[in-house]
Amino acid sequence: MGWSAELASHAAVPTYPCLIDEKHLVAELYNMVNVPSAVWINEEGRIVRPTESAGATDGFRKMNVETFQMPADVALEGIKKRQQYVDALRDWVQNGDASPYALSAEEAGARVQGPTESQAQAAAHFRLGQYLFDQGHTEDAQKAFAEARRLRPESWNYIRQSLELEEVGKASGPEFFAQVQALGDKSYYPPVRL
Repeated sequence: MGWSAELASHAAVPTYPCLIDEKHLVAELYNMVNVPSAVWINEEGRIVRPTESAGATDGFRKMNVETFQMPADVALEGIKKRQQYVDALRDWVQNGDASPYALSAEEAGARVQGPTESQAQAAAHFRLGQYLFDQGHTEDAQKAFAEARRLRPESWNYIRQSLELEEVGKASGPEFFAQVQALGDKSYYPPVRL
């Protein structure tokens, strides 16, 4: 992921398996366009809840981007929403299919959408951009990333990744926040339907 040896040496040493999806393959397979995202998969391998925002809210849009301070009421609402999501997850872990948060196969299937032609083309352009970037063809890579973003503008993964490859830190800088604010009334994180 372009981490320097110094930065990598500061990384936490988890006691559980962690996936670092540098090529966005899991995101592509499960239609993840933002982080955090969650998919609930039971022991039999059935998707119980398709990709959703894992309790994240749009509250960060009210944050002061200069100071990164958020109004207290907005921060508390964010904590409440995340806790509701974690509580629902815990209920499912404890109760399995009997949990009110576990969707039937039919309900889960109704929430899943296969990739459109445009989304599939966006994924191909994004992969091409990653390959070109890895080969040192930065200008061509940026053209491929721009085409991926044009074809799938709702993918914040594509936006942030391409901004970060342009310049470290840019994915959380003014360019990113300008794009978030350009959403107007549209959601950055679609609300979770628990």
